[in-house]
Amino acid sequence: MGKYLGEEIPKLGFGMMRLPKNGEAIDIETTKIMVDKFLAAGFTYFDTAWIYQGSEDATRQALVERYPRESFQLATKNAAWVDDKTREAAIAQFETSLKRLGTDYVDFYLLHNLGDNRSALFEDLGLWDYVLEQKRLGRIRHVGFSFHSTADQLDDILSKHPEAEFVQLQINYADWDHKFIQSRLNYEVCRKHGKPVVIMEPVKGGMLATPPESVVKILRDANPDISPAAWAIRFGANLPGVITVLSGMSTPEQMDDNLKSMKDFKGLTDADIATISEAQKALAAVPMIPCTSCDYCAKVCPMNIGISGTFNGRNLLTLYRNVESAKVQIFWAVANLGKKDAVECVGCGKCEEVCPQHLNIRELLAEAAKAFDQHPKGVSE
Repeated sequence: MGKYLGEEIPKLGFGMMRLPKNGEAIDIETTKIMVDKFLAAGFTYFDTAWIYQGSEDATRQALVERYPRESFQLATKNAAWVDDKTREAAIAQFETSLKRLGTDYVDFYLLHNLGDNRSALFEDLGLWDYVLEQKRLGRIRHVGFSFHSTADQLDDILSKHPEAEFVQLQINYADWDHKFIQSRLNYEVCRKHGKPVVIMEPVKGGMLATPPESVVKILRDANPDISPAAWAIRFGANLPGVITVLSGMSTPEQMDDNLKSMKDFKGLTDADIATISEAQKALAAVPMIPCTSCDYCAKVCPMNIGISGTFNGRNLLTLYRNVESAKVQIFWAVANLGKKDAVECVGCGKCEEVCPQHLNIRELLAEAAKAFDQHPKGVSE
């Protein structure tokens, strides 16, 4: 339990974006069981977002309609970068969130996923002034933002907006010194500006629940009673200045595991910290495609293949053996950026001529296409 922004908040938060499903719909009854367990164990922070399909409605049904409003903290987010990108649409998101949640205020309201060109959009639409006005009206208690970009950009945002009360960051032991995710650097920027942090992706989308066997052995030998996922959450919870660590739990069993490891969490011992350091070294030792994402290859590829994004997804598959999570990464780093899948490679070899790492790119792309069961557009098996 820590006190931040005048709130007493336990170190484990319930991320409501991966709720249990019954077919395609969220399983409300199972969600209620998980909410009951969470609150009964003394935890109170629930995180959702306008953009998480069905999540705000499920949060209302499983939580808001069943417990006194003052007994929990509720966080949701504004994704102004979707739909028609107007101020009116962004304001409507906030009103929709309140209606879906069945509440007249939220405890923590976040501008969702600042960084790159999205930061300027929130500025242009005047949303910083809008959320501060809603705070003055008592409809928002604390204003912050979530962030998935570089430390330099984060420093710029916090310099321009000291009114931000907290920041939500992707932090886990696998990404701590990652060249592009920059978990450590972003965390250090928040510390420099005196901003408390909410941690997201502590288990890296579930991938640190099933790390390589070399990592599992290190963690199991240190403490067989703590699961790999729990080790990951405890890493984040141990950092100074952390409000809470969000875990997107999908089953009552996952809830039980997290509650078991976090209910009486008092911090990591020196031995625990050494264990996580060994786990980080074991991850770094796994053979990977040594792509540095310089993207010289992308500049000469006649087919606009998302080469570095594909290799990043392939490395995630090697590390965590989770095909679906790796495919999500490829979507964001390839299709979402208007690039083509590995299967579209025509084998011209121009990429290999300019690659500073001298990678066999054509061969690696063919292996990735096979690993992800990709087919040329309009072709399936």
